[in-house]
Amino acid sequence: MDYPGSKKTMLIADSGATKTDWCLIRGEGILQRFSGKGISPVYQSEEEIAEEIKAHVFPTLTNTDIGAIHFYGSGCIPEKIPLVKNAIYQSISIDAIHVYSDLIAAAHSLCGRKQGIACILGTGSNSCEWDGEKIRKQISPLGFILGDEGSGAALGRQLVADALKNQLTPGLKEKLLKEYALTPALIIEKVYRQPFPSRFLASLSPFLYNHIEDDSLRRIVTGSFDAFFERNIMQYDYHNQAVHFVGSIAWYYADLLKEVAAHKGIRIGEITQSPMSGLIRYHHAETGNPKL
Repeated sequence: MDYPGSKKTMLIADSGATKTDWCLIRGEGILQRFSGKGISPVYQSEEEIAEEIKAHVFPTLTNTDIGAIHFYGSGCIPEKIPLVKNAIYQSISIDAIHVYSDLIAAAHSLCGRKQGIACILGTGSNSCEWDGEKIRKQISPLGFILGDEGSGAALGRQLVADALKNQLTPGLKEKLLKEYALTPALIIEKVYRQPFPSRFLASLSPFLYNHIEDDSLRRIVTGSFDAFFERNIMQYDYHNQAVHFVGSIAWYYADLLKEVAAHKGIRIGEITQSPMSGLIRYHHAETGNPKL
């Protein structure tokens, strides 16, 4: 890839709905790293995104001689990319603004320019088969109601369902409700009537992690990971490629994830909590050889 200003500072962003990580790099060096509010074209207009960047991102940059911007974000589907580009351009007026989805962030970070299977296990889940340059195949995640197997939202959904139907070890239901100041009625309210139910459900996943020695909770996690592999990964060429993961669920439950994968004959590669280090590595290579 060749673009004007490739020898200058490059700005990389990895954005979710709640937080965006920003990093300025030049050649081999990291000049600056900081975090800001989440930016998502699903929940924000072009004007709102532009205002966030003008008010909280652009003033933070210590070096504004930027040659290229690479913005990776949730909700950055093809039809939303022009909106994000326009919003960024209002503050940083350069032509080399590149916007990608969070799944491309996972692929660039985990696989780089080699083929592999890249997965996200965080609040939601996603996956693709990557050929080194582009997505070769993707099984739709379908969201936490119809899919998102293995995600924090799916784990939380099964946890509260089992709790309210008295499927947990005696005493755990009461402990869950007390720890999160919940009642059955409030759970129904948060899941069916309030905004962002997937975030609420994912916020309960630490309860599973903190009590994972309990068989009724361990089964929830292993069952969800098993479903993720069965319904997603095993539709790819997993026999000949490593399966890589990014995201907090994959990171914290890495041992169980590897255990379930081993039972299915799936080879696990890299597991990382955030894609940023891999993105820095990916774009360092690009800066060093702009013709890549």
